[in-house]
Order: sequence, then C-alpha cells, then structure tokens
Amino acid sequence: MKCDLCQREAVTLIRYNGSHLCSEHFQRYVERRVKKEIRKQIDLSRGDRIGIAVSGGKDSMVMLKLLSDIFGPNNGIELHAITIDEGIAGYRPPSVDIVRDFCGSRGIAFHLRSFKELGVEMDTIAPLSGENSPCTCCGVFRRRLMNDEARRLDVKLLATGHNLDDMSQSIMMNFTRGDIERLARLGPHTRVQPGLIPRFLPLRTIPEREILLYAMVSGLRFWDGECPYSQEALRNQYRSIVDDLETRSPGAKFSILSSYDTLRPMLYREYSGAALHLCECGEPTVGGRCRSCELLEQMRGRIRGP
Repeated sequence: MKCDLCQREAVTLIRYNGSHLCSEHFQRYVERRVKKEIRKQIDLSRGDRIGIAVSGGKDSMVMLKLLSDIFGPNNGIELHAITIDEGIAGYRPPSVDIVRDFCGSRGIAFHLRSFKELGVEMDTIAPLSGENSPCTCCGVFRRRLMNDEARRLDVKLLATGHNLDDMSQSIMMNFTRGDIERLARLGPHTRVQPGLIPRFLPLRTIPEREILLYAMVSGLRFWDGECPYSQEALRNQYRSIVDDLETRSPGAKFSILSSYDTLRPMLYREYSGAALHLCECGEPTVGGRCRSCELLEQMRGRIRGP
C-alpha cells in the first residue's frame, strides 16, 4: 500500500475519505486540521497565556506537542501545562513524570495540583462513591482544581484534549438523556462566564485512532495505562454505540459533530447561561453550593463512617 501523495509506504488508510498516507504526509494531514480548528476557535494577542490540561495520555500529549509547535517561544504566547494528580497509585505518577519531562525539554511552565488539597484521594473514595460512579467524583474534583489553577495563572483560555470520539460520545449521551442544557455547554466556549476559564478543543475533529497513530509515528512519549476505575464509566456504553455506527458508516462521527455545530447557535440562544455566583470555596455555581463541595461533604462523611 503506497501513499497517494508520494508513493512511499503508507502507514494508514483514512477510511472516511479513502486516502492512503505515509508517515510524513499523515502527520502533516493531522497538523493542518488542528491549525485550522485553532484558527476557528480562538483569537490571541502577544502576551496572552494559554493553560493546557495535560494528563500524560496520548490525547493530551499530542495536544501539548502541537500547541508547543504552533505557539513557539518567539510569538509572545505563554504556555502553562496543568496536571491533576487524583491519587491513583500506579496510574497517575508515571504520567506526571512524562508531562514534567516534556515540559522541561520545551521550556513550558508545568503546574501540578492534587486531590489531596481537597482532603481526598480517588483510591480512598472510589469504593465509597455509592450512587455516583468513581468517574463522576473524579471529573467534578478535577474540573474544580483545573479551573482554580487556570484562574490563579490568569490564563485567557484552557485547552483540553477532547478528540472526535469524545465529542461524538458526549453529544449522543446528552441527546439520549434529554440534557439539552448540558449539550449547549459543550466546548469550545464562546461565552465567558464569570469565574470560569473558557475552554477550547484543538483536537475535536481528530479521531482517537489518528491521535494514537500520530503519537506513535512522531515518536512522542505518552502514558498508555488504563485507569482502574474507568470500567464503571457510563461513557463506555456510548463509545460502543458510536464505534459501531462508524464501522457501519465511515464518517458517522464527523456527521454527529457537524450536526451539533449546526445546532449550536440555536442552543446558545435558547440557553443563554444561568447567572452564577461564588460558592464558599470560590468556585462559580448556580445553586447555593457547588457540586464539588456537595460531593466532598458526602465523601468525607463516608470516610469518617457512622
């Protein structure tokens, strides 16, 4: 199988458009699309700071590499990598080392926050999560620390590594559950809410398998360990559904995202955003207390026991 552009040995077939690409042209193919997406989503000026949520996995490491390549040291844009240590033995520590080493090699500021700051660790609270899956607790606490650190660093935007698979699964989940208001809040964020750092998603049009291949052919080091609590995530059901659709109809994931993008302006008009105020912890919330504080109270009570 030869590359359609240079007749070198191809490393992949892009099923949704029929292209055979060698390693070099595949990397260029991914990079062009990421640059196009960044131009669509954000507008930066010299002196602006970008926060980058980095776990050390393939998605976030590819995002970190590409943003580092695009916003080099000479264009006046500051990059700050933010990693959250959830307290999962044998899973998070190796990935933290990978992120720290990459940032050191590129001159990127590295910032580490920990669930310990909240008085909990996932290895302790996962068995006590009860009606909430471990992933629910983890996501709530991780978002709190990530937003808090982004505010502390005074970044203009926070980049997350959500890929095409993540986006299509989230869209399907919210449609199926009838949670249209949450659907309207999916990134990239064009509306700035007080206390919340807006997210942008450089990889939202790149399928997960292409991100993995890009990491491999570019020689990028990443952590491929599996979280021991991920099997309980509701998202796994939607991953199977969307993957089956893609197998039967190549390009289905793009169609799901494209349909959502068509609806986004209407969703934004209908759900203009609730008025936010600060919780006692400093995080923005709609109700009296933020979800993070409510979950923390539950978890601490279960840790103490009756």
